[in-house]
Amino acid sequence: MGLSAFVLGVTQIGKEREVLEKCLKIKGVIEGYLVFGEFDILLKLETQDIKELTKRIEEIRKVDGLLRTTTLITMQ
Repeated sequence: MGLSAFVLGVTQIGKEREVLEKCLKIKGVIEGYLVFGEFDILLKLETQDIKELTKRIEEIRKVDGLLRTTTLITMQ
């Protein structure tokens, strides 16, 4: 059974699309959207377990132009 999560991200102004495109190349990121409001991007991840999720979130946080993230792990 896998683990699903959503990651909300705040980017540098003008880097929203670039950050999203880089994040979509990360393993486990299955969907991504530009959004309006407090956050600039929304990512959906599916991983095998919490260890893999942690690894993927660490990769996402290293993307140039991404300033801050908030992670929501789904309950199933």
